[in-house]
Amino acid sequence: MTTQMKNRFILFQRSGIFYCEDTTTGKQTSLRTRDREDAKRLLHVKNEAVHQPAMNLQIAQVYLQHGDPALATRTWQEVLAQITATKSGSTQRRWQIASRDKAFDIIRDRKLIETTSEHFVAVLKAGKVATNVFLRRVHHYAVTMHWLPWPVLGKRHWPKIQFKSKRAVTLDEHQKIIARESDPEKRAYYELLWHLGGAQTDMARLTAENIDWQQRTIAYQRCKTGNVSMIAFGNEVAMLLKTLPDKGHLFPRLAEVAEGQRSKMFRQRLKTLGISGISLHSYRYAWAERAKEAGYPERFAMQALGHSSKAVHRAYAKKAQVVLPPLENYRATKPDFLATVPTLLPETSRN
Repeated sequence: MTTQMKNRFILFQRSGIFYCEDTTTGKQTSLRTRDREDAKRLLHVKNEAVHQPAMNLQIAQVYLQHGDPALATRTWQEVLAQITATKSGSTQRRWQIASRDKAFDIIRDRKLIETTSEHFVAVLKAGKVATNVFLRRVHHYAVTMHWLPWPVLGKRHWPKIQFKSKRAVTLDEHQKIIARESDPEKRAYYELLWHLGGAQTDMARLTAENIDWQQRTIAYQRCKTGNVSMIAFGNEVAMLLKTLPDKGHLFPRLAEVAEGQRSKMFRQRLKTLGISGISLHSYRYAWAERAKEAGYPERFAMQALGHSSKAVHRAYAKKAQVVLPPLENYRATKPDFLATVPTLLPETSRN
């Protein structure tokens, strides 16, 4: 005598719409159909999922493979390789370094379709801040490419990214660096970083042809984003530029040095001065903060630094200490602006 397995879900109809009820929890859910045969098929799928949970993934794979034959074999290493191949320059080098993160070894050869949230949690525990950042990007890429039929880890379950505190180079630190540096090329390079706030590679690869002496501007294409950055310069920068080559690279030796090597040389200089907590990138923070403190319009500062995002730019300038001028002084220096204010206020607000 055979025993029939009891179904967890049962079918009923209300106002012409078919519903299923979970006999364990009592929860009722609409099947969104008036057709009895469709309702029976949906009910059967729900009950089969309960009776044979181990088969669920295999059944899903069979259906999904018809849309993407590579779905059953695609691994996370292939995703990393695909993303890296779409990048260029320094961004590609960062992805190459990120791809070698040992924490990724946990999922590197695992198929996407067989990855669970526990695998991601293990990667995050084994990694560092950068692991969190790049795993998010890899996961998002796989989802948006429809290589994953569903997210592995829900948005609310990702641990918060907590970067180390970043700060700007202070004027005192910059002056100490310049005073200690004996190499004329490096000294001029650090000076230009201070005045222009450019990224270290962009500044190292500047050429004499980037300078428009008639307009007194320097224009260059950013290595990282491809965006064009243009900034005007004053007398102090002009005097500095005149000491540099009038053809080709302004910093011939530094232009040929890898980004990591330039950073290493700078760290060695800082070590001789007992300065810590800054890098060459800190010059960009310093420029952004000085621009904000001086009241430089944000759109101009973004153009100068090559930022296309206001959020990114504000992150650079967030530690700026802006000293507000006395209102009486501001009124005296802005008569044209203040003269237009009354016309913008309701009659009741002018008195």
